[in-house]
Amino acid sequence: MGLGVGVIGYGFMGRAHSLGWRNVAELTDSPLTPSLVAMSGRNVEALRAVASRFGYRRTYTDFRELVRDPEVQVVDNTAPNYLHREPIVEAIEAGKHVVCEKPLANTVEDAYEMYKAAKRAGTIHMLAHNYRFVPAIVLAKQILSKGSLGKIYHFRGLYLQQWLSDPKAPISWRLKRELAGYGALGDLGSHVIDLARYLIGEMSEVKGHLETFVRRRPSPQGLNEEEVTVDDSFQALVKFENGASGVIEASRMATGHDNFLSLEVNGSEGALRFNLERLNELEVYYTSDGETRGFRTVLATQSTHPYMRFWWPPGHVLGWEHTFTHELYHFTLRVSEDRSVGPEAATFEDGWRTAVVMDKIAKSSETGKWESVTT
Repeated sequence: MGLGVGVIGYGFMGRAHSLGWRNVAELTDSPLTPSLVAMSGRNVEALRAVASRFGYRRTYTDFRELVRDPEVQVVDNTAPNYLHREPIVEAIEAGKHVVCEKPLANTVEDAYEMYKAAKRAGTIHMLAHNYRFVPAIVLAKQILSKGSLGKIYHFRGLYLQQWLSDPKAPISWRLKRELAGYGALGDLGSHVIDLARYLIGEMSEVKGHLETFVRRRPSPQGLNEEEVTVDDSFQALVKFENGASGVIEASRMATGHDNFLSLEVNGSEGALRFNLERLNELEVYYTSDGETRGFRTVLATQSTHPYMRFWWPPGHVLGWEHTFTHELYHFTLRVSEDRSVGPEAATFEDGWRTAVVMDKIAKSSETGKWESVTT
């Protein structure tokens, strides 16, 4: 049985999602076979080039035409942040299932509107936090769910990139508050916050600091300078409802790091460590190992490890792009079952709750006080 897919956006994320949808159709045991029906975008030439490469049957320069297309059953929105709410709400009202890139929206209010619209309609909806579908991270979740680490004391999460470390790097929509919402906090921090909630649980309080190091950057044409209105980096202390404490950080000014996401969990009976730059590996430590205890490296490529049944023999490692196949496979499976994608995947409710946490971190940066995370 087919599942007609329409993707909004042809850029970096549009291509990553397109590859994921195609892999679901060709490489998994999904009961529904995704079919690439339509892609929309504003630049006709670029749109047609990408759509042709992936085999989309038609293109639209107006997302509303894609939403109205009777063959499109799922609308997957990979457009920039400021273009998330309107297309998604229209798709929900048109009776479509929806996937949306993170962060869900630029404001808590818009995120809540999207969540409530999906809940009222009963549509299957997913926020594309693809790192929930790294096999090693899913394995970490399974270990934590079994209680193998005992009482959890600490969570540490940081996401570091360097693409803005050059003060002469040009301005883009990602550096404008009205277009991006937040900077590193929304772009990278939303991933860390989502993984903290996924692995550890809900947060109760946060105390944060946002910093903008370069406040003016050259325009893309280099003719003048424009103001940067978002953060370059953030750090936050976190208290979880279960009593654990945490430290989270993200920066797009971290010289030496291209895409470094690192997580660590410490408990009374053991610990876990993960590094996205070695995404097939999970480091595991158990106090019960006695005098021989120490972090061991588990290569999460066995056929019994999460999602590995679709791929290659043990030791034949996966890459970043495979996470999109895993999450979209999960989505198609839940559409076939007519049930929510959670808790394995992020729902729009997760997106709204993460938006609240981000807002509280930003508020704390202004007040200098701990802020309660209430929803």
